[in-house]
Amino acid sequence: MENETVFQFNLTMYVNIGYCRYPAFVVCFLLFAIIVSTNLVIILVISRERTLHEPMYVFIAFLSVNSLYGSTGFFPRFLMDLLSDTHLISRPACFTQIYIIYTYAFHEMSILAIMAYDRYVAVCEPLHYHNKMTSRTVCKLAAFAWICPTFCIALCLYLAIKLPLCGNNIEKIYCAIWNIAKLSCVTTVVNNIVGLVVTVTELILPLIYGLYTYFQILILVCRKISSEFRSKVFQTCLPHTISFVTYSVSVFCDIALSRVNLEKLSPLYSVIVSLEFVMIPPLLNPLVYGLKLPEIRKNIFKMLSCLKSSP
Repeated sequence: MENETVFQFNLTMYVNIGYCRYPAFVVCFLLFAIIVSTNLVIILVISRERTLHEPMYVFIAFLSVNSLYGSTGFFPRFLMDLLSDTHLISRPACFTQIYIIYTYAFHEMSILAIMAYDRYVAVCEPLHYHNKMTSRTVCKLAAFAWICPTFCIALCLYLAIKLPLCGNNIEKIYCAIWNIAKLSCVTTVVNNIVGLVVTVTELILPLIYGLYTYFQILILVCRKISSEFRSKVFQTCLPHTISFVTYSVSVFCDIALSRVNLEKLSPLYSVIVSLEFVMIPPLLNPLVYGLKLPEIRKNIFKMLSCLKSSP
């Protein structure tokens, strides 16, 4: 196909499910409502309760803020497409969706890596925790987690926008940079190099660091004889580990899906894998932290009882 100006993209991964689209819409809308409400509860509880104004809980609140950010950038458009017979998305809307979803993904990994560092200092260097995890340090880490991915994705998006395209079919439920690059009429060597560097620095390195950190914590726990110490570590670290592993697997599946020939896969399987990393982490994180961490759980019940008792 010759070079052409593309004003709309066609999201081709949507499967025609007939009248089943309506139950699917209801289920996905309920999922969106649960994600928004549970993450809002986590944010409200942590922001209102002064005893939770500690680094670990602040980072959990950041995760919830990022979940709201990513979900609101994905679900409204997705819900519209579920009820639509055509799945065309304008060029500006497509690149906006790319920016939101990709910054959500990189913010999430950065925050999870920082949380791993926080738990490492708390478990392995408890006497130095308050000296290392000061308010100033938390602010610097938070700024790093939010700002660096923002500029990295902006650079990748700029390079993608500049590409001349020879088609408009995107094999995805949502817009993605890699799928845009595959439509290019010219070589994408520069885009590939920049994308690789950004992926390594913003995803691979934080992933390796997180795995290394939790492995060090596990070694320390195995060396300790005290069952009380082990119980306390598992109580605080298990939710973080679950979130970290779940998100890492989700991202890996999404990256792998974009590199394989989708014609060889079941359409339903492709859709489920594609939706995994934008649905499961925002839904799972508040449930895991709300149920597993006693301080958050206690304050959630406290807030709910106050709401019930109020006239």
